[in-house]
Amino acid sequence: MAAVTLSFSLAACGGAQGKDGDDAAPSDLNDITIGLLMPEKKISRYEAFDFPIFKDKVEELTDGQGVVRYANADGDQDTQNRQMRSMVDAKVDVIVVDAVDAAAVAPEVKYAKEAGVPVIAYDRLAEGPVDAYVSFNNTVVGEVQGRSLAEAVPGGSIVMINGSPTDPNAKMFRDGARIELNGQSVKEYDTEGWDPEKAKKHMKDAIEALGVSKIDGVLSANDGMAGGVVEALKEAGVTDMPPITGQDADIEAVRRIVTGEQYMTVYKPYPNEAEAAAEMAVAKVRSHDIQFDALTRDSVDSPTKKDIPAALVPVIELTRDNIKDTVVADGIHKVDDICVAEIREACKAAKLL
Repeated sequence: MAAVTLSFSLAACGGAQGKDGDDAAPSDLNDITIGLLMPEKKISRYEAFDFPIFKDKVEELTDGQGVVRYANADGDQDTQNRQMRSMVDAKVDVIVVDAVDAAAVAPEVKYAKEAGVPVIAYDRLAEGPVDAYVSFNNTVVGEVQGRSLAEAVPGGSIVMINGSPTDPNAKMFRDGARIELNGQSVKEYDTEGWDPEKAKKHMKDAIEALGVSKIDGVLSANDGMAGGVVEALKEAGVTDMPPITGQDADIEAVRRIVTGEQYMTVYKPYPNEAEAAAEMAVAKVRSHDIQFDALTRDSVDSPTKKDIPAALVPVIELTRDNIKDTVVADGIHKVDDICVAEIREACKAAKLL
């Protein structure tokens, strides 16, 4: 996307300006501190990809002078609220936050705005007066999952293991999937905290209610939960897994796709999302409105604010056939890391080796 890959050009803005619009030397423009708050550690992507990619991009844009203050809430919104307030009180220039709970973070967003600190919502659309939002098209994520299952088991009975009710993305994933499944869903469960163990329990409940033979496919909203689904089916004696979806392209999920335990995942190119957020944050601090507008060509609504400037990054269906062309080509996973000893034969069959 052009809006994601734009590089900053001071000339495009009619000259260099500081935070208050006054003329500023290049060194002043690079004197930037950004607060980056991620929601959890159960999903490996935040620590392994989002944070380091974001940090590297900020350093590139600021000639190594920009500082990223990073914190991970480890799934606890009270912790994230304290982290965010601490960053505001420390006078960071801008905050990028991926909320644990989109509604519960709103008071801290308001506190930041009142203190003059812009807030960019990342991945999940935080409520409150956010300045911008960068994520993937989450309805499309659900559509990709649902369409994949509908094509794999036309007319089959699908169990839906949905995401956390506190995550607004989960509703969009679910609604997008329902569009494509067109009534094939026979059981649905919301999974608090995206917890794989809770997803496993939901799957066990579905097996007990329906019987294994009546389950033709499982729509798991992300890869961590897909792992719980696979465990539940194995414990029920299933050896030939029905098609199971996922999201995030976690390495364990990619391995399951290689072996046939998982049917597909939705690969979300984290470099594009993280780099877009870094560019937006730097542009916001520099008051480069033209660049900021070019980076936010979409718009979204939250329950508390309408027409939020946004950048929505495209997603990709990942199956056994395109692992090399997606996560390997983008440097997310190496073939040697995917193809551990116990699945090397499956990797050869998948033409990864």
